[in-house]
Amino acid sequence: MKVRGKSITAKEKHCAQEMLQDTGFANILCFLQKIVSSGDENKDEGLDFNEFSKYLKDHEKKLLLTFKSLDKNQDGRIDLTEIQQSLSDLGLEITKDTAEKILQSIDVDGTMTVDWNEWKEHFLFNPATNLQEIIRYWKHDSVLDIGDSLAIPDEFTEEEKTSGLWWKQLSAGGMAGAVSRTGTAPLDRMKVFMQVHASKSNKISLVGGFKQMLKEGGVMSLWRGNGVNVLKIAPETAIKFMAYEQYKKLLSSEPGKIKTHERFMAGSLAGATAQTAIYPMEVMKTRLTLRKTGQYSGMFDCAKKILKKEGVKAFYKGYIPNILGIIPYAGIDLAVYESLKNVWLSHYAKDTANPGVLVLLGCGTISSTCGQLASYPLALIRTRMQAQASVEGSEQLPMSQMVKKIVEKEGFFGLYRGILPNFMKVIPAVSISYVVYEYMRSGLGIQK
Repeated sequence: MKVRGKSITAKEKHCAQEMLQDTGFANILCFLQKIVSSGDENKDEGLDFNEFSKYLKDHEKKLLLTFKSLDKNQDGRIDLTEIQQSLSDLGLEITKDTAEKILQSIDVDGTMTVDWNEWKEHFLFNPATNLQEIIRYWKHDSVLDIGDSLAIPDEFTEEEKTSGLWWKQLSAGGMAGAVSRTGTAPLDRMKVFMQVHASKSNKISLVGGFKQMLKEGGVMSLWRGNGVNVLKIAPETAIKFMAYEQYKKLLSSEPGKIKTHERFMAGSLAGATAQTAIYPMEVMKTRLTLRKTGQYSGMFDCAKKILKKEGVKAFYKGYIPNILGIIPYAGIDLAVYESLKNVWLSHYAKDTANPGVLVLLGCGTISSTCGQLASYPLALIRTRMQAQASVEGSEQLPMSQMVKKIVEKEGFFGLYRGILPNFMKVIPAVSISYVVYEYMRSGLGIQK
């Protein structure tokens, strides 16, 4: 590897090779692109020797500040306890074994402590400049959109906020969510169809339901309600992000630091705030999903008819079970994700503390599934309440009476009607969302 005018030393090359092994070829390319863009003062898409030297000096200063912030007792070495404490201050609780993995990936002399030289050599060619960026890949990334917008929002570093990079991240996530939801819309409509109509007959199956929908409205009917489902992504994401930032400031016990339980509370409140603001669109999505051919000409016609026949209150039917569902979904999703990741690190990680993309995707898929299992009965109650007055023979029941009626007539498992198509969409939704997100990041010029 060369910069214009000078070759990199053998020691620097060895450091780069170590990072290549730790992070993978795709990540090293992203790292190098970010290094070039950070140090390229004359914008000629390359680094001469002076630019490269200046970049390394500036980068080294930032790394030193991070090292000192980790070195709590100021003895010139970072130990196991300091790693755990520093990550805990950032809302990331880790086990002793996981902290040891982190130290082992940096520790060269085998002392189970890291001095300044070891820290500098390990991160010299990593564009991360602070602790938040260094451990960012450990956070639960909520861009993996499975159509249930109850997860805790993603967090952005101060550099990303001040540079305007956050809006690109949100745009990439929004596009990923739109494509993902569109790709899995038939399964989503099947879920809603089974949630609302299955109580009339236990004979409605996955295949039978699709046949019935195709017979009534043709192939395009499988995407009914998807338009409003995609349209609500942008306002919901923006409100959730802005609310999350404000709630973190209000709830954090120490300025600039947020603990795990504070992060969970802020995320839940942000989700509730966003859901409150866009909930009328949720109701319209359900009505449009269940509509018969010719019942509504579009989203505005649907809103007009609901307002005229049922009044403003109809736009908030099912609101209470929807809000209650945020807490078990977000809490279990986050807890399972962190637990699975730490178990993997404890048993399978050898020389690095980075689980890798496939492991994180797997953890995200399983944790989202567990979150859905916990919150699904509330989601079913919400959907049936939203659908009231649009389905023939549907009774206008409050939440408690509806739960009682479902259990009496359909049994306990009646609360899980339609969960099969819901589970079926998780893996394709996560996969589509991730692929589109990565392409969008690349197209918007976002380096990891």
